[in-house]
Amino acid sequence: MASNSSAESKGEGLSSAWYKGAWWLWLLAPLSVLFALISSLRRALFKLGLKPVYRAPVPVIVVGNLSVGGNGKTPVVVWLVHWLRAQGYNPGVISRGYGGKSEHYPLLVQADTPASAAGDEPILIVKRTGCPLVVNPKRGDAAALLVSCGVDIIISDDGLQHYALARDIELVVVDGKRRFGNGHLLPMGPLRERKWRLNQVDAIINNGGPTHEHEFLMTLAPGALVPVSSADHATPRPPNRVHALAGIGHPPRFFNMLEQLGFTLEQCVALGDHQAVANSQLHSLQSAPLLITEKDAVKWPGGHDNTWYVPVDAQLPLAFEHLLLTRLKELHHGD
Repeated sequence: MASNSSAESKGEGLSSAWYKGAWWLWLLAPLSVLFALISSLRRALFKLGLKPVYRAPVPVIVVGNLSVGGNGKTPVVVWLVHWLRAQGYNPGVISRGYGGKSEHYPLLVQADTPASAAGDEPILIVKRTGCPLVVNPKRGDAAALLVSCGVDIIISDDGLQHYALARDIELVVVDGKRRFGNGHLLPMGPLRERKWRLNQVDAIINNGGPTHEHEFLMTLAPGALVPVSSADHATPRPPNRVHALAGIGHPPRFFNMLEQLGFTLEQCVALGDHQAVANSQLHSLQSAPLLITEKDAVKWPGGHDNTWYVPVDAQLPLAFEHLLLTRLKELHHGD
């Protein structure tokens, strides 16, 4: 695999160090101790009722993680929307909208809302599911607007640590290969909360395996390639020698998937998570078809007509579905 993955996010060197055990991270230990103290105080204030918590009149499912970076939450959210509809629910989604900045909040996202306002993941979810989705840094306000739209269950895309929103079910997504890096809190390590928090959630979803005890294995199944510049899905598949670009939390996962699909990657460009692509970055990629992620496609600037995106769908075991059904029935018991 040829590489040009000088990932252009400022935190790439730090992120890489978390998973390689770099010794110099110990210099950040005092900051991690401070982070732990502030996080613990914040949790205590919510638990004691000294900070307000919004309780929605409908069930709330949080899909989050312990570590920063992409673990595969968005495919889980899309899967949940479809699965809940099949159970007779009318779900809606709330999101922080990372990578976007709106002139006003809460923002009810439409399929034509620009990613610069809503963020790339909310646009992807809306295009995939058509469900009501509200972006707001204050998730309680987003949930209240969704309820007024008539939803009867809410999925929070991320927000495990957003304790200002009460939740009924917590799902944590874990990268099966990277796990929790060096196991330290930010900024010394990738963790937002320590691993004890896993003992309090309803389910741990392992993206890609290998799984540990009490984890549910999720696999991501790639779909047919879709040309970015055309709605014609009948366009022939590009040749096997391609370039690849990914602006997600862990680009190597996308590049490895393409190789497993039989593509030879002549050049790989890894961008920072949620980073928009500039036309100037595409000049070196004109010599071959370019494959990108669906998340990059929703904010694609154009300028490279021979570009395709690869949609992926989460696949989860029946045991996980049974757990969700049980938890939902417990929530409605006595209603």
